[in-house]
Amino acid sequence: MATEEITIWHNPRCSKSREALKLLQAEGIEPKVFRYLDENPTKEQIAEVLKLLGLKPRDIMRTKEAIYKELGLKSVESDEELIEAMAKNPKLIERPIVIKGSRAVLGRPPEKVVELVKG
Repeated sequence: MATEEITIWHNPRCSKSREALKLLQAEGIEPKVFRYLDENPTKEQIAEVLKLLGLKPRDIMRTKEAIYKELGLKSVESDEELIEAMAKNPKLIERPIVIKGSRAVLGRPPEKVVELVKG
């Protein structure tokens, strides 16, 4: 039986993201690492991840980032505009996000990634 590929949207400078990656590796999993700050995700990728997470755009946004305030995103109602802002400014995306097949979790706390890969 083939195993489902596991991908982590990873920021190596983030302690929670590093912790989630270590937890996966401790389970014997070497996930595909998507360094989303280096290669901006597309609007389509972000929309797909939101669908897998079952969340709305603001649910995965780093609302305390200066760029969030600079862009005036607090008053934006449109999901499409929020997704576009994340695609243009991936620093706004909360991390880590781990994807396995048709499911995904936001790794906060990082232990949630283990539940995903074991489930």
